[in-house]
Amino acid sequence: MSMFCFQCQEAMNCVGCNKEVGACGKKASTANLQDILVHYLKNIALEGQMASTFNKDHSIFIMEALFATITNANFDDEAITNLINTAKTKLKKVCPENGVGVLSTENEDERSLRELLIYGLKGIAAYAHHAYVLGYERENIYNFMNNALISTTKNLGVDALVGMVMQAGEIAVETMALLDKANTERFGNPEITKVNIGVRNNPAILISGHDLKDMEQLLEQTAGTGVDVYTHSEMLPANYYPKFKKYNHFVGNYGSSWWNQHKEFDSFNGPILMTTNCITPVRKSYQSRIYTTGVVGYPGVKHIHEKNGKKDFSEIIHQAKRLNPPTEIEKGEIIGGFAHHQVLKLADKIVEAVKSGAIKKFIVMAGCDGRQTNRNYFTEVASKLPKDAVILTAGCAKYRYNKLSLGEIGGIPRVLDAGQCNDSYSLAVIALKLKEVFGLKDINELPISYDIAWYEQKAVTVLLALLHLGVKGIRLGPTLPAFLSPNVVKVLVEKFNIKPIGDVEQDIQEMMA
Repeated sequence: MSMFCFQCQEAMNCVGCNKEVGACGKKASTANLQDILVHYLKNIALEGQMASTFNKDHSIFIMEALFATITNANFDDEAITNLINTAKTKLKKVCPENGVGVLSTENEDERSLRELLIYGLKGIAAYAHHAYVLGYERENIYNFMNNALISTTKNLGVDALVGMVMQAGEIAVETMALLDKANTERFGNPEITKVNIGVRNNPAILISGHDLKDMEQLLEQTAGTGVDVYTHSEMLPANYYPKFKKYNHFVGNYGSSWWNQHKEFDSFNGPILMTTNCITPVRKSYQSRIYTTGVVGYPGVKHIHEKNGKKDFSEIIHQAKRLNPPTEIEKGEIIGGFAHHQVLKLADKIVEAVKSGAIKKFIVMAGCDGRQTNRNYFTEVASKLPKDAVILTAGCAKYRYNKLSLGEIGGIPRVLDAGQCNDSYSLAVIALKLKEVFGLKDINELPISYDIAWYEQKAVTVLLALLHLGVKGIRLGPTLPAFLSPNVVKVLVEKFNIKPIGDVEQDIQEMMA
């Protein structure tokens, strides 16, 4: 086979991509280079362990490099090769690329758990990096990433690997809490916000991905230029932060989920800035006006590098002024900004609605969107849920239902959007607070059901975080991860009652029971 990759939900035939090009559009050469990069990261961690000293520079590099290997982050062989070469400079003894430091085993359950751990690490690295660029970091998070990488090179056995995976869930919660602190202290607590989804007749820039520091710098540099700024996909929640609202050229959100970017980038007309993962193979029709930054990379696309902590977006701004305004594709508003700080302000109202029976159930429908047609399941569930159910969401999965007219319950919208995928932490905080308010001993006693969509490794991290918090009965879909062996799935089912999504009507009955 040319490659083997099964780290995302699109793994071909729910087994793995093994041709010249993967389902995500990643070439075999890129996939193989990313595997080599992870191999070197393991060896950097091993050398650090032997030195018995914490090397912050090496730890930061491991974090950034892991982030670069997430699905739909970097398609550029040259960029990955540069990371490999940098990794070699950090090693006292450069290891060959033919398997040294990579442990093989015939035990498929151990392989499965190692992969689950690696993919959880990639998500942790992504969230830790978002916090890091805002000046927030913790040594124990770095240490865990290093130790977890090392653990994948040893014969630990199934029980010890399960322990490492559960510890990854614990660190995932801590990392998302750190990122929440970084975002809110820098940009304020998200507020209930009606976000415009129409357009104005001005030249504009579209910003996609997750990096709020890039968002901040772009708004600062476009102020007073006559160029509007719109968010796309996972950048939508930037509209909820008070610090960004002061910019009157910050217009709203354009389009929907990442997988629709081909047609939405075409109709936007202006330049696009991709700040993190979520880029798809770039079409010629907009290749001359799309830019990457941070860990993102694509062959033939201009990359904006950081210098002394800042990025210069002047080239993008100048290009925007020469191009047509966006073509309007829809009108109206969507409402969001229901992160934990805002929802807890409504706690009395929510508790009263639950006690009165006006709200019977909360359905957590968070996670990632994707292009497979069976993801219509989430739209059907949202549209067919009884009127006394409220949806709690975070991540781009919300685009399956956040523009439906689902109404309110006593002034509480039936879709409460907490933000990006990393803001799934907010949903956990809300659940834990409700447990306290209702005087319950177990989070699973709450009237909450979990229906999680996954696509890439950050969603794996969110799943591990929920498992660490003791959440049971999660429905996961549209398919279960291909990298989980039958026995590992069995353990997850027996211990946490994880189940695949199924028939819409039957699942709704179970959710509302």
